[in-house]
Amino acid sequence: MLAATTRLLVARPLLLPTLRLVRFRSQDSQGSNRSPKPSVKHPDTIFDKIIKKEIHADIIYEDEKCVAFNDVSPQAPVHFLVIPKQKIDKLENSTSGQVEILGHLLHVAGQLGKSKAPKGFRLVINNGDDGCQTVYHIHLHVIGGRQLGWPPG
Repeated sequence: MLAATTRLLVARPLLLPTLRLVRFRSQDSQGSNRSPKPSVKHPDTIFDKIIKKEIHADIIYEDEKCVAFNDVSPQAPVHFLVIPKQKIDKLENSTSGQVEILGHLLHVAGQLGKSKAPKGFRLVINNGDDGCQTVYHIHLHVIGGRQLGWPPG
């Protein structure tokens, strides 16, 4: 009976709620749209300084959209970070206009991960304080080179 139930659950598609973001603009008395308020400027992080080449990093890959470099405190034989050159403070704050760069980061992480840890690797994105994010510039950890444990936290 359990096997039949399992097949039934696997065969049914998973339905997820659709997320729809709506932006509202206020209008002045002449009916024109006002400019949005400027966003708060976040101070430079260590990753901004690496991108600007103000501090050294062991860079293993760079293109016009991202930089990858070895972690200064590796947690496994292979541990590097992939960061966008465009600053996104947290994954939850990314916009639909940043989907392409997020996909690019995943692609680069996958290709570099395959070359540096051919038996497998883990991809981690920490988000927020409880997610152990310490640098508020989105970054992907690629960790491998040994058997990794589960659960990670």
